[in-house]
Amino acid sequence: MKHTATGLRAHLYQVLDHVAATGEAVHVMRGDVELCIVRKKKAPARKKKPRTLPRLIVGNPDALVHVEWPTGDGQDP
Repeated sequence: MKHTATGLRAHLYQVLDHVAATGEAVHVMRGDVELCIVRKKKAPARKKKPRTLPRLIVGNPDALVHVEWPTGDGQDP
C-alpha cells in the first residue's frame, strides 16, 4: 500500500490500524524519499508476575477507624 505524506496525515489512524491488524507494510512518499511503516514482532510476554502486597496493613485494620487524623489547618483536633 502506498500513500503520500498528505494522504497519510488525512488517514493516519486508519493506516496504523491496518498495519497493526494485517502486518502489511505501508510505503509513504515524502518528497523523493520512500518511507515504510511496518509492524514489529509482538513484544515478549512478561516473565514475572506483578508484585503484590498481601500484608500491606500490619496489625488490626479495625484500629484505623479510631485514629485521630490531622485536619491540615495546623491546629490540634
